[in-house]
Amino acid sequence: MATAHVSPRRAAVLGDLLPGSLARDAALVAGAAAFVGVMAQISVPLPGTPVPVSGQTFAVLLAGAALGWGRSALGMLVYLLAGMAGAPWFADGGSGTSLPTLGYAIGFVVAAAVVGHLAALGGDRTPLRTVATMALGTVIIYLAGVPYLAASLGVDLGKAVHLGLTPFLVGDALKVALAAGLLPAAWKLAGRTR
Repeated sequence: MATAHVSPRRAAVLGDLLPGSLARDAALVAGAAAFVGVMAQISVPLPGTPVPVSGQTFAVLLAGAALGWGRSALGMLVYLLAGMAGAPWFADGGSGTSLPTLGYAIGFVVAAAVVGHLAALGGDRTPLRTVATMALGTVIIYLAGVPYLAASLGVDLGKAVHLGLTPFLVGDALKVALAAGLLPAAWKLAGRTR
């Protein structure tokens, strides 16, 4: 009689390597929200724009890739709702619903979900795939943030691009490059320790 060999489920994202289930997932969701909140405090104002340079987008993209679509999107939703409710953890310690940069935080939810989904399909295993995954996540954040910025400030879309996208392209490219080095390396390390 032949017996079927059942192999253990392969980890889809780095967060799946941690033991546990519901308690682990709750901790990862809360940790993702807190991580983005802390990274938002690494914020440098730029002259002429209400949008600062911050560590938020890097944290959102890393959380998406590490946690997968569901946990990371829920973590960003917790971050967004807590900030809208008054937690002072948006960039520069801001909170509430009247911030012109709130659209970026709304985009974090969708970007984290998309990056997490792509990571589960292997989009974070090689530097090239990681660059593509993170670049798409960055574009999603801008697609939500820039139009919201335009509406909030009462300016046209071209001016909003000038204020909320163009000054950040080099920094975002550096964040994507850093992620392209970190994530595949983390997978290699995880493969050696399993």
